[in-house]
Amino acid sequence: MSSTEPRRTALDALHRSLGATMTDFAGWDMPLRYGSERDEHNAVRTRAGLFDLSHMGEITVTGPQAAELLNFALVGNIATIGTGRARYTMICQADGGILDDLIVYRLAGTEAGSPTYMVVANASNAQVVLDALVDRAAGFDAEVRDDRDAYALLAVQGPESPGILKSLTDADLDGLKYYAGLPGEVAGVPALIARTGYTGEDGFELFVKPEHAVELWQALTEAGAGAGLVPCGLSCRDTLRLEAGMPLYGHELTTSLTPFDAGLGRVVKFEKEGDFVGREALTEAAAKAEQNPPRVLVGLIAEGRRVPRAGYQVVADGRVVGEITSGAPSPTLGRPIAMAYVDAAHAAPGTAGVGVDIRGSHEPYEVVALPFYKRKK
Repeated sequence: MSSTEPRRTALDALHRSLGATMTDFAGWDMPLRYGSERDEHNAVRTRAGLFDLSHMGEITVTGPQAAELLNFALVGNIATIGTGRARYTMICQADGGILDDLIVYRLAGTEAGSPTYMVVANASNAQVVLDALVDRAAGFDAEVRDDRDAYALLAVQGPESPGILKSLTDADLDGLKYYAGLPGEVAGVPALIARTGYTGEDGFELFVKPEHAVELWQALTEAGAGAGLVPCGLSCRDTLRLEAGMPLYGHELTTSLTPFDAGLGRVVKFEKEGDFVGREALTEAAAKAEQNPPRVLVGLIAEGRRVPRAGYQVVADGRVVGEITSGAPSPTLGRPIAMAYVDAAHAAPGTAGVGVDIRGSHEPYEVVALPFYKRKK
């Protein structure tokens, strides 16, 4: 296979047999949609959807100083993650720019008495994150292992997902909190069952060996048939996360933004022991953000039907006050929505006179607080 050809997940032939529209995403051939993206989106909001997320990048960090390495390499306090729990965090450059946002799991069980962590990176940044962790591991008694080929990742998301999964596992799902993971068998397949997701709904992500992916997909499909589970592609994953106000790397998060610029300064833990990459720059960024608030990430809801796209300018009083980072029609709200960084003076929900420049025409938009959608618990 030439290096220019996209990589294929273990479920590739199955996606094609289901008639999926495939697309190149971060060097992977991935299902964009199987039928109607609106139907797939609504299934996740009201019933359940099944996703192949095997393009995500899994990196294992283990060894006596695994926690110390991750505390140095990442902005969060990884040492305080309990066994079986997960944490959202970021890896930054020395200048504070965001390299990627990550989920770090502290796995149950240890390798030779050492703590073991799984770092899950975005597909587009997996190599960058791996290289950074290997580089930052110098001097630590810890091993960084590229485990991208060791896992397939399936996600079941939506209000019916706990019931569907319960029918296939003896694992204690009721005791599994949000942002936690436990080892168990699902339909006879050994898995790490994580209560995480990127849709704004309750749901689970299942890390399994690639050779078990097809068998597990089919078991989940059969178990979910009566509950209205449908296969879902990346297109509806994007509208789901947008409604839930969740950032996407390359859109809301980039190397030109610090976590404080992105309104996610809470993930930076200055109180942890020792130095970490970016500490000095981020200390300055935090102080600057307090004195002179940067642009704020807000939600925008269209009054008309025209869809804003990333890069479009947000305007008010005849001048540019911000920029769209993500935009799409919202199946749940029935109107186009967007996330945008706007000047603090125009960031308050209900701010009047804000528009988006769509090909020279200033379309009126309402400024709202994020997220656009919050599930009822």
